[in-house]
Amino acid sequence: MATTAQLFEEPFDADEYIERLAWRTPGGGSKGGAEAFDPKRLLEEFENHIEELKQLDEKIQRRVEKLEHQCHREAKEFAHKVQDLQRSNQVAFQHFQELDEHISYVATKVCHLGDQLEGVNTPRQRAVEAQRLMTYFNEFLDGDLRSDVFNNPDKIKEAADIIQKLHLIAQELPFDRFADVKAKIASKYHDLERQLIQEFTVAQRRGEIGRMREVAAVLLHFKGYAHCVDVYIKQCQEGAYIRNDVFEDTAVLCQRVNKQVGEVFSSPETVMAKLIQNIFENKLQAHVREKLDETRHSDVEQYLKNLYDLYTRTTALATKLTEFNLGSDKHTFLSKLIKSIFSSYLESYIDMEREYLRTRGAMILQRYYDSKNHQKRLIGTGSIQELKERIRQRTNLPLGPIIDTHGETFLSPELGCQPAAGDTFQILQTCPRTPSQSSCCWLTTSVWNTSTYALEIGLSAIPSPDAKNANLYFLDVVQQANSIFHLFDKQFNDQLMPLISSSPKLAECLQKKKEVIEQMEVKLDTGIDRTINCMVGQMKHILATEQKKTDFRPEDENNVMIQYTAACSKVCAYVSRQVEHVRKSMDGKNVDTVLTELGVRFHRLIHEHLQQYSYSSMGGMLAICDVAEYRRCAKDFRVPLVLQLFDTLHALCNLLVVAPDNLKQVCSGEQLTNLDRNLLHAFVQLPSGLPFSQTGSDTSVND
Repeated sequence: MATTAQLFEEPFDADEYIERLAWRTPGGGSKGGAEAFDPKRLLEEFENHIEELKQLDEKIQRRVEKLEHQCHREAKEFAHKVQDLQRSNQVAFQHFQELDEHISYVATKVCHLGDQLEGVNTPRQRAVEAQRLMTYFNEFLDGDLRSDVFNNPDKIKEAADIIQKLHLIAQELPFDRFADVKAKIASKYHDLERQLIQEFTVAQRRGEIGRMREVAAVLLHFKGYAHCVDVYIKQCQEGAYIRNDVFEDTAVLCQRVNKQVGEVFSSPETVMAKLIQNIFENKLQAHVREKLDETRHSDVEQYLKNLYDLYTRTTALATKLTEFNLGSDKHTFLSKLIKSIFSSYLESYIDMEREYLRTRGAMILQRYYDSKNHQKRLIGTGSIQELKERIRQRTNLPLGPIIDTHGETFLSPELGCQPAAGDTFQILQTCPRTPSQSSCCWLTTSVWNTSTYALEIGLSAIPSPDAKNANLYFLDVVQQANSIFHLFDKQFNDQLMPLISSSPKLAECLQKKKEVIEQMEVKLDTGIDRTINCMVGQMKHILATEQKKTDFRPEDENNVMIQYTAACSKVCAYVSRQVEHVRKSMDGKNVDTVLTELGVRFHRLIHEHLQQYSYSSMGGMLAICDVAEYRRCAKDFRVPLVLQLFDTLHALCNLLVVAPDNLKQVCSGEQLTNLDRNLLHAFVQLPSGLPFSQTGSDTSVND
């Protein structure tokens, strides 16, 4: 195999190279091949091939040295060329600097020469212009306008420029000597001004933007330029209001004119602002007056809705118009335009708003009372009523006749919290500005007044604690008042708060709302307390009529077949109904608070009731069964304190059947160890046959 450099090109595998060399050598194959394996011959071939590789290496090394020498020589030649180029570049840079200095010198000379020429040419031009104006002035002085510029309609632009300058000059001349020529110049001035405005009008109707721009530029220096803008604004509005929606037509008109006004006038923002001002003061104001005046005195509700709609749409239109260039303070400009339209209506809005809310609220309330066939009663006010209220809160005495409401609460969530929830909030939202403080306070007070009336009626309908078979409807009043107040609070936060959040009167409104809540809570607390007293009175009446003395001292001790007494059964049934009623009427922590108070009074009643009887051994067992039933009923309260009280009472009742020798051990139990010893003495003495009120308190538990 010939040894060449191509055999070592990448990728090179030494093992593969040796295998290929051995395979090509005769006798170098495997022993199982056609020719026997000859290691000597293979060794000889390897040695010869190694010599060839050494020769190839020497040849390649000489070639590498030759290429390295050539590379060093070319590198030196390239370095000499780079040095020559650097010297040439430096020379060229020096020439460039010299040329730049020369150009600067020439430019300075040219500028100086230009200044000199301008200094000579400017007076010359002024002199030529003055001579030309004097020539035209002489024509006016002679009364014969011979120049073609004044007689050729195509040169109206040049004539306008001349007459405008002559008009300024004429104003400086004394009147006594040049009165006639000044009048002629003024007449020509106004005549050209009129012709230019007429030409602008014609160009606008034809849609010739270029001609309009030229004429407007000429008229810019005339006094009639403002009249030209007025004509443009008037013609822009012709045919623009073809639909019934003046606001939409205005937005479309301004969008179209905004594109055109920048191409015609040099100060488009001024023209655009004047157009919008003209539309507001004419079209929109007339439209608002027409819509509002027809309902202002005949239909107040429709008037308020129209006012809200018009004010909202006007404000929305102003928001759209802010995208146009109207000057530096466009927001203030548009606010003043809106105020100019609605100022006369806003001045009387507060009184009208308050009067409408009052009338609307009274109407809705009366409609509700009529649906209930109820004639509203007069609730007393003043110091006497306040005195009654204080006495009633402290004594729970029904000061005044008890009113039978037949279960009616005179409150209803469907009513929407009088006018506050529905119509009133809607009307307040239609207010074209932040609702007045008086209206917000009136709204809160109206809820209080309506709720106060219902609460007063509810309080008057609560029976006395001694009443028999009394129907307790005040909890229904609490439920309705709670629902209505949640509705009112939600609507107050969702609808009214955003309207007054930035008002300085916000704190006063919140304070008024807080006072209303506190006053309602006082009324509700009073009614709930009296209702609980009435519940306890009903329980006391059941116990008094149903509990017999023989219940706990049966004649036949061996023939007692009942689990608990009839009185206990009826009291538990009554209590369960009232607990369920409380849960339906209240929510949150109020349920636990009321049930805790009811449970404590229920326990006190049963505790005092049990101390009025004497017990036999079987009667004591029956009393324990009654207390166990009371305790089962107390579990419905789901109040740990109440259940603990009845657990303790049950432990006390166990003393009724405990043998005397075990009394000390039982009284030391977990539930009785912390009780007052007098109380333990009382229960220990009950089995003796004497009620607690007839025994002494000197008996020791250890006896």
